[in-house]
Amino acid sequence: MMVVTRAEAGGAQVHVRDLVDGLRAVLDPVLVVGNEGFLADEVRRLAVPVRVLPELVRELSPRKDLVAARRLRALMAELQPDLVHTHSSKAGLLGRLAARWAGIPAIHTAHSWAFSDGVSRRRKAFAIPTEALAARWTQRFIVVSEADREVGLRYGVARDAQVRVVHNGVRDSALRASPGGAGIPRITMVARMAAPKDHVLLLRALAGVNAPFRLRLVGDGPLRGQVEAMIEELGLGPKVELSGARLDVDALLADSQIAALVSVQEGFPLVVLEGMRAGLPVVASDVGGVREAVGHGRTGFLVPRGDVQTLRSQLETLLGDAALREAMGRRGREDYERRFSVTGMVEATIQVYGELSPRFAAALPAPLTAAPDPRSA
Repeated sequence: MMVVTRAEAGGAQVHVRDLVDGLRAVLDPVLVVGNEGFLADEVRRLAVPVRVLPELVRELSPRKDLVAARRLRALMAELQPDLVHTHSSKAGLLGRLAARWAGIPAIHTAHSWAFSDGVSRRRKAFAIPTEALAARWTQRFIVVSEADREVGLRYGVARDAQVRVVHNGVRDSALRASPGGAGIPRITMVARMAAPKDHVLLLRALAGVNAPFRLRLVGDGPLRGQVEAMIEELGLGPKVELSGARLDVDALLADSQIAALVSVQEGFPLVVLEGMRAGLPVVASDVGGVREAVGHGRTGFLVPRGDVQTLRSQLETLLGDAALREAMGRRGREDYERRFSVTGMVEATIQVYGELSPRFAAALPAPLTAAPDPRSA
């Protein structure tokens, strides 16, 4: 049983979809999610059962949370899963509690700890004891980067024996970028307009860039008004395209010369891998596990959190050097093929499952082949 709070299109949801897609080749997954939307639709297209629990919400709501925990427990009694695998903080807390009540082993994937570096002290003060409590009901943690492993151990939330690192993977695409192509280079940032992303810092950096450029911002969210206001204030309107939330990210990146991700906190962001998949150089904030994907000076540039001057300098370097963009993009594509496939992510995840149940270990073929994307048929 896979449990996640929200169905909206986002990194965790894409991860869960691809994981379910790969798992269905050898196991019988079922998805439990708090609302209808992108993830529920995608998983149904894979012919995998979906159960929607409206009480499973992101916001703190003692009444709904108690109802959600009880409904999760009832679902587990009905479906009798061998394993519960939770994603996101709220689903992780309630799903693991219900699994404890039901006597079912639980795994939690921390896509980025709620107390990671860059999070406010106030949030950490709540998140650390909450996660430490839920850790008592957790047989294994999957973290998406070595950086997140270190954070979990540093704060005493997870024990070393509990933690396994499984880097994210993304589906391949036939679409490729031409980072060294002629014309004005286009920078694309794919990110929800909400914390911890830092669109404003990117805009401030680009306001001081002398080289020609175009910027495409893909995504939407509660901070869109702030982003629009900053674009107007800095006089960047003619150079910036706001594309909104899109599902054709591979096509948009293929129509770009640089991929960017500017943020305060990350786990192991899929959009960085998607940029590498397209064959683009990546400029990203050096937070979380980003440096485990981007080779600084080799496949892109890493920028210290909040450093507008360094961000501007690295963007100017790439904007002015088509050959460098081409070389970095080629090496990034090679790294994607070698390290960040969905098949490798699914295989590594089932190996963690096999540590908890011989039934999962017996289900592992060698090698496991992920199911094809039904949209490519």
